[in-house]
Amino acid sequence: MSVQERKERERAGRERLIVATARELAEQQGWDAVTTRLLAERIEYSQPVLYSHFRGKREIIGAVALEGATEMAAAVRAATSAADGPRARVAALARAYLDFAARNPAVYDAIFQLDGGLAYAREDTPEPLKDAFAALLETLGEVAGEGVHPGLFTETFWAALHGLVTLTRARRLPPEHTEARMGLLVDRLAAL
Repeated sequence: MSVQERKERERAGRERLIVATARELAEQQGWDAVTTRLLAERIEYSQPVLYSHFRGKREIIGAVALEGATEMAAAVRAATSAADGPRARVAALARAYLDFAARNPAVYDAIFQLDGGLAYAREDTPEPLKDAFAALLETLGEVAGEGVHPGLFTETFWAALHGLVTLTRARRLPPEHTEARMGLLVDRLAAL
């Protein structure tokens, strides 16, 4: 291994450490607790080293969002691939989405609530974000209905899921009815 390859590997390792530490800290204490000073302290590198990887917290949030989008896409695909039939796939997709949001609230916020400097719904949208949407579209597109644009249907269903996550987390909706709400989405919105 050349010196350059070793330096690149070490740099990538530091970057992964920064992202993992930010994610862990955000999940434990919320994103307000994630500061470059505290991250530098936790990873035992100086702030200038941290800034050599990320220009600031916004870029770190963006890196967590991209990592999270990849994980969410994988979770949705795993859940839907194990389901038999359109209704079961849509229900599995909804459950996987809600479960991902519940298990990873800070990552979910990085993807959908916070400014990570990422472009959404544009040509320059990063691939992990496009792939997360594609993971939803793969299942929802098949149940959109005749004359309904699959992408628009997917956006609408996704918005409903996001609303359930957001309103339940904010205690605007009682959590004990989450399953019933999900059933309504699957059976009524997807017309299954």
